[in-house]
Amino acid sequence: MAGLGMTQHNVSKILRLSSGSISKSFLCLHRRYSSIMPVVNKTAHEFDKPRLEALLNRRFFYAPAFEIYGGVAGLYDYGPPGSSLQANIIAEWRKHFIIEDHMLELDTTIMTPAPVFETSGHVARFADWMVKDIKTGDVLRADHLVANVLEARLAGDKEARGLAAAPPTEDKKRKKKNVKTTVVKLEDDVVKEYEIILAQLDNYTGTQIGELCRKHNLRNPDTDNEVSEPQLFNLMFASSIGPTGQHPGFLRPETAQGHFLNFSRLLEFNNGRVPFASAQIGRSFRNEISPRAGLLRVREFTMAEIEHYVDPEDKNHERFDEFRNVQLVLLDRHVQEAGGNKTKIMTVGEAVENGTIANETLGYFLARISQFLLKIGINPERLRFRQHMANEMAHYATDCWDAEIHNSTGWTECVGCADRAAYDLTVHSNKTGQPLVVRQALKDPIITEKEIPEWNKKVLGKTYKQDAGIIQKEVELMDQEQLTKLKGELAQGKTAITVSGGATFELTPEVLTIDRKTLKQSVREFTPNVIEPSFGIGRILYTLLEHSYWCREDDVERGVLSLPPLVAPTKVLVVPISARDEFNPLVKEVSSKLRKAGVFSRVDDSNTSIGKRYARNDELGTPYGITIDFASVQNRTMTLRERDTTQQRIGSVDEVIGVVTELVDGGIDWDEACKRLPAYDGVQAV
Repeated sequence: MAGLGMTQHNVSKILRLSSGSISKSFLCLHRRYSSIMPVVNKTAHEFDKPRLEALLNRRFFYAPAFEIYGGVAGLYDYGPPGSSLQANIIAEWRKHFIIEDHMLELDTTIMTPAPVFETSGHVARFADWMVKDIKTGDVLRADHLVANVLEARLAGDKEARGLAAAPPTEDKKRKKKNVKTTVVKLEDDVVKEYEIILAQLDNYTGTQIGELCRKHNLRNPDTDNEVSEPQLFNLMFASSIGPTGQHPGFLRPETAQGHFLNFSRLLEFNNGRVPFASAQIGRSFRNEISPRAGLLRVREFTMAEIEHYVDPEDKNHERFDEFRNVQLVLLDRHVQEAGGNKTKIMTVGEAVENGTIANETLGYFLARISQFLLKIGINPERLRFRQHMANEMAHYATDCWDAEIHNSTGWTECVGCADRAAYDLTVHSNKTGQPLVVRQALKDPIITEKEIPEWNKKVLGKTYKQDAGIIQKEVELMDQEQLTKLKGELAQGKTAITVSGGATFELTPEVLTIDRKTLKQSVREFTPNVIEPSFGIGRILYTLLEHSYWCREDDVERGVLSLPPLVAPTKVLVVPISARDEFNPLVKEVSSKLRKAGVFSRVDDSNTSIGKRYARNDELGTPYGITIDFASVQNRTMTLRERDTTQQRIGSVDEVIGVVTELVDGGIDWDEACKRLPAYDGVQAV
C-alpha cells in the first residue's frame, strides 16, 4: 500500500473488492486514482534496512533493553513513538475484533502454576530443537542453522550462474553478515534437493534435522565447526510461587490457557450459549534459543489472542456470507509437502467449499485477519496465508494457517489461526474433574431404548471385594452390542468377563441384571471446539514499519514512514512559523480544539526551519501538519500539509480542523480534502 501512495480511505475500497486478484484489484484502483492524486515515487531508492534501523533507533521507536548494562538479547524497550504505534494497533485490533464481533474480553495472570502447563502439554512439547558448536559450545536453533546455510549456498550458486539471488523465502533467515555466501555452482539435483528441504523444513523432526546436518555437512556458520545432534529445549521461563518455592510455576508462553480455565464463567456470562468468543491482549514470554532478528524474535512480547468456542457439529459462521468473496493468497500443505512454494489466489468461499480451508469459522477468521492487516497498512502484495504441514501441526488440530508477511528477512509468521478441536477443554476437564462442557436444551427430546446394567451393590461388594470397582467399570464401558451379548449369557445362568489386566471373573444374575429401558434425553451435553487466531503484535508492528518506509526521490537522507493515520503515533504536527509570543494564543486554541476532537497532535516550536521540522516528523510517520504563520494571527487561516505528497491546502482555522479531523477518522481521503480546501500557493497566507 505504502509503495503506491494510496490513502487509508482507499484501503477500505480494496477490502470490499470481490473479484480479481489482490494485486490486480490494487493496481486497478491505483490507476483509477492516479489521475486525480499526485503519485509519489516511493521506490526511487532500494530498501535499506540499516538506514531504517538507524532511523528507528535515532527516533526511539524501540531500543535494546538494559542497554547501558550491555543489554540482553531478545529484550527491547519501546520509546514514545513505538509505544503509541503499538497502542494504536491494539486499539484498532480491539475495534476490529472485540467490538465488531461482541467478544468477551479477559485479562488473566502471567504467572501460571506448573500443573496447568503439564496438563496442556507445554512442559512436554513446547520446545525447539537446538544444536551446539562442538568446540565453542555456542547454541544455535537447529532449523535456523539448516535454513541459513542452505540459503547461503543457494545464493552462492545463483551468483555463480550469473543470476540475481532470490529473496529469502522463510522467516527463519540469517542476517547476511552472519553467514558467508561462497560463490560456488551446485549440481542441479543438489539445488532441487536444497529447495525441497527448505520448503519442508517445518515438517522435520529433530532426528531428521541431525541427519541433514551430517549428510550436507552443515556447520556453525560463525566458526565452521561441526555441531552436535539436535536436542529439545523447552522455551518456557521457569519460576516459583511463594516464599519457599513450594509451588513451581512458569511465565506464560501464550495467553490461551487463561481463556480455557475460565470457560465455565465465560459460558455462564454468555447465558450458556455457543458460539461465542473470548479475547485477550497481554504479555507472553518465550526463552528463545538465539534471538537475533530484532522485534521478529524476542523473549518478551505482546500477544492478542481469540478463542472462539463452537459446536463441533456446526462450524458454520453466521457472518461468513459477508466475507466469502474476500480473496486470500494461499500456500497449502500439499504444495509444500511436494517441495514447492507456489501460492494460489482464492476467495474464502471457494477455499471452504473445496476443502482447502477446513470450515466456515476458520475461513471467516482468515478473512478478518487479512482485512485487519491491510487496514493498518500492511502491503497486500506481501501478505500470504501458509497452511501447516502434517508434522508441523499440533496432533489435536484439525487445520492451521499462518498469516505470513514478507520483510527483509523473508516470510515471517505474524498471525496463527488454528482449529484446536476440543483438546484444551478436554484435558483440563479430565485433570481437574470440572466439567468444561455446554449443556444445550433440546427443542425435541430424543427418545431411545438402551440396555442398562443394574447391580446388586451389596452382593457385588461381598462377592468380589476390592475387585468390585474394576468389574463394574468394565461392564459400564461396554457398548450396546456387548451388553446385549452379556444379557443373553446371563439368561443362561452365569457368564465370565475378562477385565483389563487379564483377570477373569464369573458373573451371575444375582450380581448383575441387564434390562432394556426407554430413555428420554432433553439436554445435549458436548465439549465445544475452539478456533484460535493468535497475533504477535511486535512482529506486525515491525513489518508495518518496513512496509511504510521509503526515502524522498531527491534526497535519500530524507526518510519517511507512510503510516496510515489510523495507527500513526502522532496524527497532526502543529508548526508555528516562529516562537514569538504572539503565536501562543492561536497555537493553544488549535491544540485544544484538536484534543477535543480526539486528534492526537504535537507542537514543534523549535528554532529550526519549518522544512526540517516537517522532515523530522515525516520520519515519525505523522501524516498531517498545520502551519501557523503571521496571516494566521491576522486572518485566522492555516495551511494543511500532507506528508507523502507534501501538498499544502489553506482554510480558516475551523475549516482546517474539521477537515483534518475527518481525515484522521477515515471519513474522507486527501483527494476529498483537496476539494474542500483550496491549494496554498505561498501568497495567500502572507
